[in-house]
Amino acid sequence: MNLFQIGEFYPHPLHKERIDRYRANKRLFKGDHYGVLERKAAHLSGRQANLLYITANIAGIICKKSADFLFGETPVYSAGTSSNAPEQAVIERFVDENELNITNYESALGNSYRGDSFYKIRWGQRYAGLLPVESDPFRILIEAQNAEYVFPETSPMDGNTIMAYHIAYPQVVVTENQQKFSLNPLEWFQADKFGSNEEWILNVESHYPGVIKYSKYRMNPISYEAFTNEVSQWKIYAEITDERREVLTGVPFPLVVHVPNYATDDHWEGIDDLTEHTAIFDEINNRLSKIAEILDKHSDPAMAVPAGTLGEDENGQPIFHAGRDKIFEVMDKSEVIPQYITWNGQLDAAFKELEKLVDLLLMNAEIPAVALGKDNSGTSGASGLSVKWRMNSLLAKINRKRQYYDKGLKRVLLIAQLLEHAQSDEKLDYKVTTPIIRFKDGLPDDDLEQSTIAQIQTGGKATISQLSAIMNLHGYTEEQARIELERIREEEKAEGFVESTVFNDEGGDA
Repeated sequence: MNLFQIGEFYPHPLHKERIDRYRANKRLFKGDHYGVLERKAAHLSGRQANLLYITANIAGIICKKSADFLFGETPVYSAGTSSNAPEQAVIERFVDENELNITNYESALGNSYRGDSFYKIRWGQRYAGLLPVESDPFRILIEAQNAEYVFPETSPMDGNTIMAYHIAYPQVVVTENQQKFSLNPLEWFQADKFGSNEEWILNVESHYPGVIKYSKYRMNPISYEAFTNEVSQWKIYAEITDERREVLTGVPFPLVVHVPNYATDDHWEGIDDLTEHTAIFDEINNRLSKIAEILDKHSDPAMAVPAGTLGEDENGQPIFHAGRDKIFEVMDKSEVIPQYITWNGQLDAAFKELEKLVDLLLMNAEIPAVALGKDNSGTSGASGLSVKWRMNSLLAKINRKRQYYDKGLKRVLLIAQLLEHAQSDEKLDYKVTTPIIRFKDGLPDDDLEQSTIAQIQTGGKATISQLSAIMNLHGYTEEQARIELERIREEEKAEGFVESTVFNDEGGDA
């Protein structure tokens, strides 16, 4: 099915729900709960709807914990037959030049609230020709692709198999004084201030095995977001046929790789970590808001005093305004003691419900209390293995995500090697290989426990050299560690010389 043709909508109705979910969940992640959840509060009364809305951004914690445990520690990439092999060197070059560790972390963070992440591999300059080739040479670039602009094309026989990736993004071209210039889609509305005419262009690059096809379309905005006033949907009305072109990649795969958060076997689309918890987020925020209202009333209560306490006007009526002064007279002095009027509001029950809601949310999100330092979940005196077992649910969740990233990153690095071989003018001295990726579990190592295990396994023999131990302990370079080790040996020799001299002197006296 062609998603980009005259008369079609952008985003296409088949993808609009997915993209709307991306945007809503991103706002939840960033803490803008009111903008997302207030649409679900139509059942509230007028008074309830006017409460000060207080939020707890547990959605952000859920996403950040996943990314922290998945890529908080850098994975180890291995290729070739040794650490000095050219295959190992090229993988390390790709990782370092593209700052892949940061890209992976940001990908995992977005994947948690979107459910989908995409990597794009290309051959080009980082600054697209703004710098000379000497300063910005052509090389392999691995980038995170905005998932809102990606429209996968699946096999007719299998909805889980992606055959091509269409990257389509809107751009406004503003005409002013016979010139055209581009604006960011979020800034397009400012063009009216200059008395200019804007025109929306849809840029499409379709990634197929071995080839990328480029095209452009003209379109008009037809609907807007209620809260941000941004354009939410356009309609295509013409194609710019002169912009059609194709580029051969020399790689038998599309240059885009999809990594789902986790998925089912009947559809390519990933499942995020937030959507299923939306109702609980809303109820937690609602309960916090109600508790805050009760406590605010406690902080400024009304006061009841005996009749005759307040001053009277010429008609003998007490001079006060209950709503303004928060004081009024009741009965007489013999029966009423001056006192504040307070309302319990079932605070104990409200706090218990709030606690249960948070516990239920964390259980469904597979985040144990020990991961948050909640309640009596401190780890003082506990072994690394004990902490690891208590983190079992979160580690199982991370392992589920890790399998998708292992598959995706291997494909990314394989495509990067194939593309470099196809596009580079230089003769490359390495063979194309699929690397091995060793992920870490995200937990701090218990050095004492690891040392004890190693001692048992090796029969008490050393498992690390003195040089390496000094480097690890102090963060020294190898040269600094060698100098320190030499000093230690000189001091040992000096101490041994002194001890032997003392011993010989004692023997002579005897």
